[in-house]
Order: sequence, then C-alpha cells, then structure tokens
Amino acid sequence: MEKKLSIISFSGDFDKLTAVFTLATGAAAVGYEVNIFFTFWGLDAIKEKQGRSFLGKSPLTKAFGFLMGGLKVAPVSRFNFWGISPKIFRSLMRKNNVATLEELVEYAKVLGVNLYACEMAMHILGLKREDFIPEVKDVLGVATFLKLADDGQTLFI
Repeated sequence: MEKKLSIISFSGDFDKLTAVFTLATGAAAVGYEVNIFFTFWGLDAIKEKQGRSFLGKSPLTKAFGFLMGGLKVAPVSRFNFWGISPKIFRSLMRKNNVATLEELVEYAKVLGVNLYACEMAMHILGLKREDFIPEVKDVLGVATFLKLADDGQTLFI
C-alpha cells in the first residue's frame, strides 16, 4: 500500500506555508504520494503573478487580490514587525543552510507534489485557473479532494 499525505493549506502566512511545503517535500522525498489543497489565503502560495496585483472581478475581490501578494510578501503569523520578519526568517534559513519557502515550493514541483486549488474559494475571491502556476494539477471541490485524500493522512495547516 502506497503511503499518502494530504495537506489542506488554508493560511497564506509565511511560517505556515513553510510548514506545508516542508512536510510535503519531506514526505515526497521518502516516497509518499502528496496532495496539497489550497483554499482561501493558502491560494496565495500558488499564484502565477507574484507581488501585489488587482486580481478578481469586483472591486472587493480586486482588493483581496491586491492584499494577497504572493510568497514574496507573505507575512509571518506572529510578530510580523511591519513585514520585516519574513526577511529575517529567510536570512536565518540561508545562514543555517535550510531551504527557503521559495526553494521548498520549487522542490515540491520537482518531487511531483500534487497541487490543487479550491474551486469554492476561487469563486469567492474572483480568481480564475489562469491566475495560478502551471503546476497546479486541477481545480477541485472539497468532496473530490477528500476522495483523493482517502486512505492516507490528512493535515490542516
């Protein structure tokens, strides 16, 4: 029986996304099938356009699109210190020879981690399939993701 890890990525916070991709790449490296389901702010991790941009259809969804600036501006969940903390963490990661968040995302792609976008969250936030990196395997509803996750471990981060 193949080992399987499925992760629901709800947060767009730097530290939580780092945990998602650390677990995903570690599991994939030792032979697990890994599925990540990005929903709401987690979708920020798989946006094609990094940086602040007015994605969305309505003025409100465009505002959310602007606030969701991608990995480069992902805040730390605690003690963000006006956006300085992610820079400090990246520096500490490099200094301690630990993969940065951006490197972990690239490793996930190379290791064949399955990336999925939440259809409902995309509708709410006014996002389209084209707004995401090409490595996103599919846009799914919750029921379909749960079926994929069946017979494995599921984590919510």
